[in-house]
Amino acid sequence: MRRILFLSVLLGLLTACDNTPKPPSERATAATAMPADPALAQVYDTSCKLCHANPASGAPLSGDRAAWRPRVAQGADTLLDHSINGYNGMPPMGLCMQCSEEQFLGLISFMAGVELPQ
Repeated sequence: MRRILFLSVLLGLLTACDNTPKPPSERATAATAMPADPALAQVYDTSCKLCHANPASGAPLSGDRAAWRPRVAQGADTLLDHSINGYNGMPPMGLCMQCSEEQFLGLISFMAGVELPQ
């Protein structure tokens, strides 16, 4: 009986050491994600990333399609308006005073993981 108990405990410990790769969490993805375009990556790194890679900010995380889905459903014009004029906790111009509308749409597309019309 003791051997069976010992073997079952040992088997349980061995199966707990599952080394199969796990998909990265949305939090880890948001912390490392960057737009492919170098100019947008620079703007994202100095403006958007502060909130959109920080779960504590309450902003939708970059790459979290579920969080972005209801926002994207409002349409590109609404997202652009919120980016420029601010909305709830989103500061006006999203901390990017020099960004153009095209840059905002490109950044939103990157963060939301969908292609918005420009």
